[in-house]
Amino acid sequence: MGLLQSSSSSSRVAWVLLLLLLCFCELPFRAHGGGSRKLYIAYLGHVKHDDPSDVVASHHDLLTSLLESKEESLASVVYNYKHGFSGFAAMLTTEQAKELAEFPEVISVQPSKRHTPTTTRSWDFLGLNHQMTGSDMLHGSSSGGEDVIIGVIDTGIWPESRSFNDAGYGPVPSRWKGKCQVGHDWGSTNCSRKIIGARFYSAGVPDQFLETDSLSPRDHNGHGTHCASTAAGSAVEAASFHGLAKGVARGGATRARIAVYKSFWGLGFGNTATVLAAIDDAIHDGVDVLSMSFGVDENSFGVLHAVQKGITVVYAGGNEGPRPQTVRNGAPWAITVAASKIDRSFPTMITLGSKQQIVGQSLYYRGKNSSKSSSGFKGLVVPVSCDMEILNGTDVKGQILFCTMQPGDQDVFQQSSQYVRDGGGSGVIFAQYTTDLSFTALDVCKGIACVLVDLDIGKKIASYMDDASSPMVKIEPARTITGKETLAPKVAMFSSRGPSPDYPAIIKPDIAAPGVNILAAKENSYAILSGTSMAAPHVAGVVALLKALHPNWSSAAIKSAIVTTAHTTDEHGMPILAEGLPRKIADPFDYGGGNINPCGAADPGLVYDIDSQDYDKYFRCTIVKKASVHCNTTGMLPAYHLNLPSISVPNLRSPVTVSRTVTNVGDVDSMYHVEIQSPVGVRMEVDPPVLVFDAKNKVRMFRVKLSPVWKLQGDYTFGSLTWGNDQKVVRIPVAARITIQDFYADVA
Repeated sequence: MGLLQSSSSSSRVAWVLLLLLLCFCELPFRAHGGGSRKLYIAYLGHVKHDDPSDVVASHHDLLTSLLESKEESLASVVYNYKHGFSGFAAMLTTEQAKELAEFPEVISVQPSKRHTPTTTRSWDFLGLNHQMTGSDMLHGSSSGGEDVIIGVIDTGIWPESRSFNDAGYGPVPSRWKGKCQVGHDWGSTNCSRKIIGARFYSAGVPDQFLETDSLSPRDHNGHGTHCASTAAGSAVEAASFHGLAKGVARGGATRARIAVYKSFWGLGFGNTATVLAAIDDAIHDGVDVLSMSFGVDENSFGVLHAVQKGITVVYAGGNEGPRPQTVRNGAPWAITVAASKIDRSFPTMITLGSKQQIVGQSLYYRGKNSSKSSSGFKGLVVPVSCDMEILNGTDVKGQILFCTMQPGDQDVFQQSSQYVRDGGGSGVIFAQYTTDLSFTALDVCKGIACVLVDLDIGKKIASYMDDASSPMVKIEPARTITGKETLAPKVAMFSSRGPSPDYPAIIKPDIAAPGVNILAAKENSYAILSGTSMAAPHVAGVVALLKALHPNWSSAAIKSAIVTTAHTTDEHGMPILAEGLPRKIADPFDYGGGNINPCGAADPGLVYDIDSQDYDKYFRCTIVKKASVHCNTTGMLPAYHLNLPSISVPNLRSPVTVSRTVTNVGDVDSMYHVEIQSPVGVRMEVDPPVLVFDAKNKVRMFRVKLSPVWKLQGDYTFGSLTWGNDQKVVRIPVAARITIQDFYADVA
């Protein structure tokens, strides 16, 4: 698992140390009876006892029969999962894990895997006005998510931040059953009417990571605080990052309550065991929304149980884009979020020695103690290459380095920035294909100017240097520009793309939300971070508002409202673009339904609802991998028959008919007409073409027939199916791939 910030802002050396620690943590423990022990997760399904202590006792009875010692059983257990689902994390040998998996009451036994975690303007850009005026009916009608409880599973929280001020809040909701777990730097007074609960999970985490952190819910990383304040931070006037992005910092659901579950430590180490413990407690405590900005590669039965208990779960989609099939967290019961850009930029004036002025992008600022000499012209250095092997030995003291990079080459960015900083240089200008680097290496650039330019501007700089005998350059501090001058939204280059490698019959990600250069709380100040980690809490905040406005809506209905009302065009009516190589028009594998439209989601007209127990019918065999448990894969329908607000047919060889059901949540008496945009190479037909609703008929079913036009081994093409009338547009994305044979490797 990993925190999904697009890149660490720590130095490259820190990441090397982290990798060494991770490798060390792979070393197994030696068991007393011979063989090595590792942490395993045993899943037993639904809780079968009302009293959690009885659930725990049943776990120890099971382990005692395996280990033939009650003392060994007690010593081996790291976590008991006893509220939302039944299971435990225990230190076992490989043979013991195999034996345990054969017990009839055990559904699965899997090794615990490592996990790591993956805003002043963004909410205004999405149309949510914190003063609850104008067209923002969602924020006003929902009272800012009043008393909705958002659980944040992350690196903890910094309670003294102004973003968590509880002034004006009423008592903690009486339904809350959580607790404020104290630690050496966290007392009971650190919880409040805003941060109503806080827990931490250190068992099973290697000492190397705990030593760089504190055994408490306090966040010494910054990731969890940033995410929590993005989702539900109180409004803070005049927040900025050293004067940049200045404005009102706030979360989406400013009046929502926050529950903290610290499951990640140090630079962001967590594992399956800590995360499942957090989910289990969150179910018990009574959270309404779970914001989870990290990646999982396995099926999360814990999240499924949370959804079946009425909790809406929001996941980050991952930062491995623009490569396809990299999206994480593909389970259909959760909302998976891609990252998009907002209409804010940070132009930075560059003046060449020839007096020519050009503009790049940076987060460069001058510190309070900066001398006047730091603002003048500096020598411009251009090495043959900025690879460290060639760069070593280059004198950069007091000068500015110019580098040309391959797109997304974070290593060159990190290493050359650190080299200039260590060598007493003044800055670096990076020329690359796209400027979508997201300014993630702020710690490396601290004190120097790191400016991004595109290749055209890079060529102008190179041309000037060819003509100048002593090339000079001056870099001004960045400014902040917002509004229609900046083309937005766009899908970020780093945002992971579909199709889902685990569930190709489900379109993932579901939605895109702001995740680039997001200003939010970090300790007592504010920081700018990027990643799908930053996008997920934007959606969690919207979900909290929707839950306050529509308390009876299911998680599936909320997800449907978000997907079907999303924007696919920008403010100018242009199709939303996706950064990549090259930049292209975005498709459903980039952003799902589109870019989130909170106010539209508040009143979607129709929703595609799902009984959460239906997920078991389609996905039980992906979670239950055991012959002794009834799992008839031959009788299971393909996942595209699930009533999702999307359709994906990954192997279309002959006509396929799927049904969908929509529920009217708008005007009682209404009529919707269908509009079809068929994927290229596919004929799509919808029956009936008109849906009529009244007081007695609130739910309607329709069928969609997809037929291949050609016989070939093709690739995915995209379309849409839209129900609309004069007031509403309810759109779902459609993806289909025509095939003629299985297991065809299209690599030639």
